[in-house]
Amino acid sequence: MWVDHAGMTLYTFDKDAGGKSMCNGECAKNWPPLMVKADDEPAKDKWTVLMRDDGTKQWAYDGKPLYTFVKDKKAGDKTGDGVKDVWHIAKP
Repeated sequence: MWVDHAGMTLYTFDKDAGGKSMCNGECAKNWPPLMVKADDEPAKDKWTVLMRDDGTKQWAYDGKPLYTFVKDKKAGDKTGDGVKDVWHIAKP
């Protein structure tokens, strides 16, 4: 499974489409996007950067925006997998 730099599980959202995040506002508070930082290396392979509705940049893999889950408290937690049948662990 994919994890962020802190070892937190990354997720995909079934409602995202066309390289666009559909998780904004309250959704993004519960499912924080994997944000692109100013010092991040350029994307390689299937990693891409997408522009969010608020003008910030988010990482995507194979066209799917990536998120963490607010209820995951420590590295390796996977409590977001299967939530509402639309959130899934991101896998290579």
